[in-house]
Amino acid sequence: MNLNISGHHVEVTPPLREYVVSKLKKLERHFDHLISAEVILSVEKLRQKAEATIHASGANLHAEAVDGDLYAAIDLLSDKLDQQTRKHKDKTRDHHQKEAHKRMAT
Repeated sequence: MNLNISGHHVEVTPPLREYVVSKLKKLERHFDHLISAEVILSVEKLRQKAEATIHASGANLHAEAVDGDLYAAIDLLSDKLDQQTRKHKDKTRDHHQKEAHKRMAT
């Protein structure tokens, strides 16, 4: 997965970059057809925001999270993206198996 991390009014330090990479690597365990991700970290006074757009096969997933701490915002963002990738994976999965089980049960 190609990853682009940028900062708006904040410098993206190596520890911050590694934290984002480690959180987004967890998304690949649920859905391995992720093509690229663009993450924007921004700071506005006391409001720290993390937003991401992930290009997956068949969909573009977007989420954003706001918190007082940038690391907490990244955690919330990864949780939202994790939920979206699981939902997208369930939609793209072959559902013909369910129909076969229903026919066998009757």
